[in-house]
Amino acid sequence: MNNSRLLEPLIFELSDAGLATDYLPPLDVPESTFEGAARQELPLPEVDEHSVVRHFTRLSQQNFSIDTEFYPLGSCTMKYNPKINETIVNLPGFAGAHPLLPEHLAQGWLEVLFDAQQTLASIAGLDDATIQPCAGASGEFAGLLMIRKYHESRGEGEQRRRIIVPDSAHGTNPASAARCGYKVTQVASTPDGCVDLDHMKEALDNDVAAVMITNPNTLGVFEKDITALCEMAHECGALVYMDGANMNAILGQCRPGDFGIDVMHFNVHKTFSTPHGGGGPGAGPVAVRAFLKPFLPVPHVVKHESTFTWDHNRPQSIGTLHAFSGNAGIILRALAYIWRHGAPGLQQISENAVLAANYILARLKSTFEAGSDNLCKHECVLSAAELKKQYGVSAWDVAKRLPDYGFHAPTVYFPTIVKESMMIEPTETETKATLDAFCDAMLAIAEEARENPDLLHDAPHSLAVGRLDEAHAAKCLNLCWRNPEEQE
Repeated sequence: MNNSRLLEPLIFELSDAGLATDYLPPLDVPESTFEGAARQELPLPEVDEHSVVRHFTRLSQQNFSIDTEFYPLGSCTMKYNPKINETIVNLPGFAGAHPLLPEHLAQGWLEVLFDAQQTLASIAGLDDATIQPCAGASGEFAGLLMIRKYHESRGEGEQRRRIIVPDSAHGTNPASAARCGYKVTQVASTPDGCVDLDHMKEALDNDVAAVMITNPNTLGVFEKDITALCEMAHECGALVYMDGANMNAILGQCRPGDFGIDVMHFNVHKTFSTPHGGGGPGAGPVAVRAFLKPFLPVPHVVKHESTFTWDHNRPQSIGTLHAFSGNAGIILRALAYIWRHGAPGLQQISENAVLAANYILARLKSTFEAGSDNLCKHECVLSAAELKKQYGVSAWDVAKRLPDYGFHAPTVYFPTIVKESMMIEPTETETKATLDAFCDAMLAIAEEARENPDLLHDAPHSLAVGRLDEAHAAKCLNLCWRNPEEQE
């Protein structure tokens, strides 16, 4: 029986006194109480093991996941997570190693981390990398701290207090810049979806620390003038940071360092197939040019002849960002993916990702207006603005209807520079049959918008719950269960 349409009770609602399965031996030490406890009783649910397994299995069956459905979240690169990566990371020598092992007993792990640093730097076309940051935003934070340290080392730390961010950049870029104490200047895009170089030239001055750019940008467009943009920034003493969130589009095709980038982060859960996690763990490695190496986080893995060791002696370092030099298991998964495919395989990945996105764009752009006039890279941006204007059907309505067809919704209302935007990213691992089924669903929904708009306004219809007030849920978060009998 498929339970996807049944509302699963809370585990507390399944509780019944005495049902708990107890495999522990009787208590053989004196009972004691902790006087500093916030409460004397902890009302945990009492449920037998079989019911617990059934409960959480049913909940898992109600989830959309990469392993069960097409998941075209734009800018998220929800690609398949190869199971061989899990096999490798769970080998006893990796999984059983304690993070505090002395260096001479951890040579295998240190070699993995060193190879990851070198491999990621090579893919970026840069000189070194740190694997400490635990997410993309953490990588941005690390990169900006290194940029700040660089300018301070030149006596320009107080002078350069501004970061330029195009309106087509990834959404975390201005937030990361502000978090590091910088003022943010936004520059506009041209109708073809690329940065307006005239506006960029006006914004650049000797108070600019860096330009943060996403390439390809959030419209799914490659910045055709990226080399000229980097040269403009460098001429006024600024560095160029690249958000690598969309690296899946150019993997093996070009290297950011070759077109002028000074520092960039990778989202390994997007580009190199590590799990998205549901909150963690993650990794956002950062690659840099040689002149930024002194500022890399410590400790850094280095190689002396045939021995690998932690280097703590970096007086100009920005410090330590994460315990044990990051989430090593995630880095190992990413390295396994890279080495499994090799250079030709990585190139094929990006080619297939771009082909899939352009196929969707070609099939849907006559019904949903395209976000730019260009061919796209790894993702395409479409607009439901015309459906909204004619039938009152929004991008949100389209997104809520897609689960009824068995598909997760794309990213909606981002990028913000396109009205009623829908950002669709199929990745390289989907078959043509899946892409066609998704496009057929989108076209069917457009027809429903014309014939029966209310059907979309009330969607979804086939899930355990219908349309939720998500804004209210976010503002009035309630994560605590209370026994109804106690509330009376």
